[in-house]
Amino acid sequence: MLEFPGGVYAITPETADTESLLTRVEAALVGGVAAVQYRDKSADVARRHEQASELVALCRRYKVPLIVNDDLRLADLCDADGVHLGRDDGSLREARIILGKGKFIGASCYQSLDLAHAAQAAGADYVAFGSFFASPTKPAAGRADTALLRAATQAIRIPIVAIGGITLANAPLLLDAGADCLAVLSALFDAPDVGAAAHALNQLFEVESEQ
Repeated sequence: MLEFPGGVYAITPETADTESLLTRVEAALVGGVAAVQYRDKSADVARRHEQASELVALCRRYKVPLIVNDDLRLADLCDADGVHLGRDDGSLREARIILGKGKFIGASCYQSLDLAHAAQAAGADYVAFGSFFASPTKPAAGRADTALLRAATQAIRIPIVAIGGITLANAPLLLDAGADCLAVLSALFDAPDVGAAAHALNQLFEVESEQ
């Protein structure tokens, strides 16, 4: 069975500038991110297909999985390494049937341990909780706390992703509480040096493993 890699989980910013997107994602890959999620909510189908396909090829060169956010059809079409589904984005079981056993399926569980139990039972490869801090990407998102993470580490067998407003300063709180992965967008791609930001975040995991 595949195991989703622990570490920094880079969430891509939405942009029409594909060249800039690829440059920044490659800098994150050089900086040591463990996985990349392509997230684009636009209605531009052609752009989304082009960007996802380019990112799949780029990430393969670095042997890092590329996950497509919310769009099972796009994940299948561009041969991505998996899909991440929210509560209203379709069935995890259907995603497994379409993508097969060799691909990752992640599930947003928000602030709910019950949703995580259900996702695990449905065959998810990882679950994501959040938002843990105020997030510029989703300012209205409900807030999760570290108690939820601690409870999840006791109840859930698959990797646990923390998301939402994560920075270099607050990330250690989530790692101490048991997060296996930190999903980061702004703290990574809004940084003046994406590669350096990725490296600094990645270092937190090395410190945690030494404790």
